[in-house]
Formats: sequence, structure tokens, C-alpha cells
Amino acid sequence: MLAASVGNAVEWYDWYAYTFLAAYLARQVFPPGTGNSLVPLLSTFAVFAVGFFMRPVGGLLMGAVADRRGRRTALTVTILLMGGSSLLVGLTPTYAAAGVLAPVVLVTARLLQGLSVGGEFAASTTFLVESAGPGRRGLFSSFQYVSTSVGQLAASGTAAFLVAVLPADAMDGWGWRVPFLLGAVLSLAGFWIRRGAEETRGGHHAEDRRPGLLDALRHHPRASLLICGITAGGTLAYYTWTSYLPTYAELETGIAKEDALLAGTLSLAFFAALQPLGGILSDRFGRRPALLFFGLGFAVLVVPLLRALDGSFLNLLLVQCAGMVLLTGFTSVSAAVNAETFPARVRAAGIGFPYSLTVALFGGTAPYVGTLVKDLGRPDLFPWYVAVLCLVSSVVYLRLPETAGKPLDR
Repeated sequence: MLAASVGNAVEWYDWYAYTFLAAYLARQVFPPGTGNSLVPLLSTFAVFAVGFFMRPVGGLLMGAVADRRGRRTALTVTILLMGGSSLLVGLTPTYAAAGVLAPVVLVTARLLQGLSVGGEFAASTTFLVESAGPGRRGLFSSFQYVSTSVGQLAASGTAAFLVAVLPADAMDGWGWRVPFLLGAVLSLAGFWIRRGAEETRGGHHAEDRRPGLLDALRHHPRASLLICGITAGGTLAYYTWTSYLPTYAELETGIAKEDALLAGTLSLAFFAALQPLGGILSDRFGRRPALLFFGLGFAVLVVPLLRALDGSFLNLLLVQCAGMVLLTGFTSVSAAVNAETFPARVRAAGIGFPYSLTVALFGGTAPYVGTLVKDLGRPDLFPWYVAVLCLVSSVVYLRLPETAGKPLDR
């Protein structure tokens, strides 16, 4: 659990640092907008989305490595790849210094990050759930998002700290690079821990024919589609609430950037603490009730919650924490449900591709869609978009077979 959680936290720290520093990247790496201050920010979020579209490739390739060579091998490869790409972001030149080369370097780094994160979820999800004893898969599953939240919390906290202590010109000039350079160093620590992890891939699988790259899709198409349906509403709600909401609140209510980042940091800490409780409850009462709690709750409440934002710090914090409670129904069981859907032989690749593709289509585009509808003068449409997709996923949850308590294929 330590190997999976610490490494995963470092991976997601590197990934999310980009989100929390999007406004600074927009000013330094992209050409200034002509008469519209949202243009550089839109460009930054477009690169954020582009990174997501490498995640299915990473999920497929690294998932295949995990199924063929073992979970530990895949986990060590992904964290080294993330460390290198984070270093590249930290060394990205400014547009003023290098012109169009600056966004090209940033896009390249973000593509490599997407490849790494796609593989990370597939390998670490499989590794965590296969490590769990009987009746504890939900609890172990919850640490996927505990560690994700810790990484996100570290990224948000680092950004908030730097904004608070550095003058604005220093933050614009060099301060935004610090979190990425720190992430590259942390990746080496995660690599060291993962090298000593115990392999969970059953030894008898080494004697089987190694699975082909597309075996999971070819032989388990229904399971692949099920992963997409389970994930669609959850990933949109997750990235809206944990990544985009501070920016959304700034655009809609004018709340100070410092207050928005602080509210996001506190709510992430609350969210991380909720995950084991959600996992334990799912082991006792089942995965489907937890998923329905999330899906139906978000479908009904996301519009009033986002409309309730009034520009105050306390209001934003309460809205974020309320959403985090609902979101726990999805995040605390997501890894368990995914792993329980596929047989061990193709589990990592089977999870990695459909999950990451769905995240790319709906989660990765959330900040861009939200900023775009604001630019088009219809910000009221975004909450309804989230509500409708959560309702669609709820239909899938209603028809989902219960997997808690059943033996896991190893």
C-alpha cells in the first residue's frame, strides 16, 4: 500500500501542479490575447485537455506491461516518465524568450505526463486491489484517491504557499517553475520506494500466453463499455470539483485567487479523510449503493450548489465540501469496481484503456468546456452539463451487478 500510495501521490502532484498554476502558465508560455483576457487561459486549458488524450494510450501500453511483466515493473516506469516530464515543464521557456517553441515544449511535456498518468491508474489500481485481503477491497481501493488527493493537496498547497509569500512579479517570473522542479525530485523518491514493492501478479500467469495489446477489448467488450459508463459522470464531477472549481469561482464571482486556492486546499484535505470511510462502507453495504449516492446526489444538487456561490471564502469552502461528500460515493469504490470487472490476465490493460479514454473525453475537457461557455456568455449551461452526465451514469449504476464480497480472480 505504501509503494502504491506514495508513488501515486507523487504522480498526481506532478499532474495537478499544472492545473493550479494554469493562470501563470497562460501569461508566460502563450501569446497574449487580443482584446480578450480569456484567450491565453483557454489555450492553457486546451493543453490540459490534450494531455488527457494521451492517457488512453498510456493506459493501454502500461496496462499491457503490467499484465505481461508485472505490476511493479509498470509502476516504476510510470513514475520515472512523470518525473522527466515534470522537469520539462519546469524548464519550459517563456513565449517572450522563445516564441512558438514555448507552447511546443509545454505540449510535449503534457503529452508525456498524460502517457504516465494513464499507465499509473491502470497499474496502481490493479496493484492496490490485488493486495487486499478478503472483505477489504473497498478499503484498499479508497487509497487510490487518498493518495491522489494527497498529491493534489500538495500541489494546491504548494501553489497557495508560493502565491502567499512571493511578490506577483517573482511568481510570474520564476515562482511558477518551483512546483514542477520539486515534482521531478519527488519522483526519484517514489521510484526508490516502488523498487522494493512486492509483486501481486500471480506467478501462474507467467506460464500463460502473454495477453495481446487489445485482448481485453476483443474478449471483454461488455466490461470495457461498463467501465466507460461507470466513469463518465464520476470523472466529470471529480475534475469539476477538485480542479476547475477555484477557477470557476474566480470567473463567476470574482473571488480572490488566494482565497480560491485556500478553499480548494482545505476541501481536498477533507476529501482525502473521507475516502477510507467510503471504502469501508462499500465493503459492508456494496458498491452499487455508494455509486448511486454519488450519481443521483450530484444530478440533483450540482446546479443549486454552483448557483449558491456568492464570492465569499466560507461559501466556496462549504460548497466544495458538500460536493466532496457526494463525490466520495464514486471515488472510494472506483478502483475496486474497475478491478472486479476484469479477470487478472488482462486486468490492468482492461481497466487502463476504457477508463482513461472516458476521463479524456469528459474529465480532461471539463475546465475547457467551463471556460468556453463562460467566454460564449452562457456559464449557466455548465452545471446542467455535469448534472445530465451524472444522471446518465446513474442509469448504469442501477443495472450494475454487485461485486462486493465476491472472490477476486487472481
